[in-house]
Amino acid sequence: MSTETGSVTTHPLRVGVDAGGTFTDICAIDAVTGELFTHKLSSTPADPSQAVVDGVAELLESLAGSSWADQVEFFAHGSTVATNALLERKGARTALVTTEGFRDLLEIARQRRPSLYDNRAAKPEPLVQRRHRFEVAERLDYHGNALRELDESEVRAVVRELAGRDLEAVAVCFLYSYVNPKNEKVVTDALAELAPHLFVSASHEVVPEFREYERMSTTVLNSYVGPVVSKYLSKLRDKVRALGVPADVHITQSNGGIISLDTARSQPARMMLSGPSTGLVAATHIGTLIDEPNMITFDMGGTSTDAALIHQGRVTLAQDSDVDGYPLRTPMLDITTVGAGGGSIAWVDSGGALKVGPRSVGADPGPACYGRQAEFASVTDANVVLQTQNPRHLLGGRLPIDAEASHAAVGRLAEQLGLGTEYVADGIIRVVTANMAKAIRVISVQRGHDPRDYALTAFGGAGPLHAARLARELSIPKIIVPPAPGVMCAYGLMVTDLRTDLSLTKIVDVARENLGDIQAAVAYLAAEAEGWFRAEKISDPDRELRLTIDMRYFGQNYELAVELDSTTVDADAINALIGKFEAAHKALYGYTVPDAKIQAVTFRSSAVGKVVQAKTARTDQSASDPEPARAESRQVYFGAEYGRIDSPVYDRGRLTAGTHIEGPSIIEQMDSTTVVLPGQQATIDAYANIVIEELQ
Repeated sequence: MSTETGSVTTHPLRVGVDAGGTFTDICAIDAVTGELFTHKLSSTPADPSQAVVDGVAELLESLAGSSWADQVEFFAHGSTVATNALLERKGARTALVTTEGFRDLLEIARQRRPSLYDNRAAKPEPLVQRRHRFEVAERLDYHGNALRELDESEVRAVVRELAGRDLEAVAVCFLYSYVNPKNEKVVTDALAELAPHLFVSASHEVVPEFREYERMSTTVLNSYVGPVVSKYLSKLRDKVRALGVPADVHITQSNGGIISLDTARSQPARMMLSGPSTGLVAATHIGTLIDEPNMITFDMGGTSTDAALIHQGRVTLAQDSDVDGYPLRTPMLDITTVGAGGGSIAWVDSGGALKVGPRSVGADPGPACYGRQAEFASVTDANVVLQTQNPRHLLGGRLPIDAEASHAAVGRLAEQLGLGTEYVADGIIRVVTANMAKAIRVISVQRGHDPRDYALTAFGGAGPLHAARLARELSIPKIIVPPAPGVMCAYGLMVTDLRTDLSLTKIVDVARENLGDIQAAVAYLAAEAEGWFRAEKISDPDRELRLTIDMRYFGQNYELAVELDSTTVDADAINALIGKFEAAHKALYGYTVPDAKIQAVTFRSSAVGKVVQAKTARTDQSASDPEPARAESRQVYFGAEYGRIDSPVYDRGRLTAGTHIEGPSIIEQMDSTTVVLPGQQATIDAYANIVIEELQ
């Protein structure tokens, strides 16, 4: 079970820190016993690293004194710095060097409007101003052969021009560099010689794949956030070392794996979904422990909600995503995000309808109950009015709550609507629940998965608070609330592996006569993975290589990922690939095309380096009375159907395995609050999860 203070450890510690928009979460695990320690504090948006080191220092001090920092053997961090730099348009002043004739590709894009029927919908402004986009006369064909040779004197002239401008970063993206990167290398070499102060991204290193617009957008994004991320990570490393922590910092990626800090500095685009991804990794780990392979994850924080689907113990890896209107082609866990969090603002539209989000009060000033603003009513304020959330304090007493401010903020909305304050507070929760249910239907129903066949795994500071309502909305039969839900993403850093994803576009028919081309592509990726394993000092027993091929019927514009069983490609492997592709195509589209030509398009590999993960403690279950864990009772409003009910409030830290609780009840802990509705029951399982189900 997790604890915040009072415990003393003399064993090596593994530490994970997730810096979110509202709170920074710290998780430490005793590497020998598996005991879990958690801490949570408000984020410091002006300098996110400050909350990271302050939180780690406070947690270490609460354990056994800051001198125990030298016991930290592993330190991993998930951050929103890259995402925030893009969303707030606070990235670097960036230039682009590209093939002659492609200067305006960032604006031409795919010639699609953001909203088909909205003529006034605006595309996001390009991250590189047109005057900072440079063309170079070069051209390769799709085989990588030169049609027009590169003039190195022209390259050096362009680089000198760049060096003289007030720029911080450069993106280099030539048309067929994914086939032959020689021309991009000439430019990057010249930049290293003549403009070493600039952060440089080359598309053949960032994303060596076809589809030039997505490749250019990703390369530009990498350069745009690069200096910001690099500066942040350097500052973080210095501060962590100043704490006396000997372990170097590892950074989590959007694909759920971790990489070294130096790799993250050169490939910051991989950090766009750095934080949420490890919550998904942690949920998968918990599902393995409790034999629950099918889960829908529900991660509700202060500003947004992230939802994802785990099927048969695996999470889908998306190769393409869109971040605030900018295409990003880098592997990331398939997570859907909506602007629905504890800080989401409730408001009344011009038609008199109650709305919630997507605007948020964030960490500063925060909800009205935090005492730093009185203008907006948030989801947190609605919970305080209903008393599903503690009306006096949060974070184990460290964050005072002003309940009167919440009543006043929600009351103003109630006056505007001509309704009662409690009724409107309940309405706010109903609206935000509907918003979150919509997001979950996107990743389940719309993809052929019935939510009733899955368990809802709720985490994030606000996830367990809303999970019971959400599960009823979607008819999900079981809810799982992990032991430390409010720091789940930080916990995920303790159970994830080192990982890098590599790719190579090579369009070839999947047929026996092309066996040599397919073997060459697979061998190239295997060799690249081998180099990465050596660079990360990963021993042979801890290495794992997973291979997939994006395949399609000839003439199709989109591909399906098909797993390759080994690095040995022979005639039998070709037949297996064709069979798997046809099965996947039929499952998704409902048909196959007999005797049609099938193409391999992009070869991919995931190189995984197994690390020593934190142990998870297990306790034998036995029937237990919840009364000793009862902290108080309070009147909780459960909607017009039930009204206010005097409900017991339990201290989760005192609940033991096997304890059975019937709703309505509230379970509180330092990092989150769990609500059990009337007609539901909760049980503490052997791994300290709260399992909530409907009473039969």
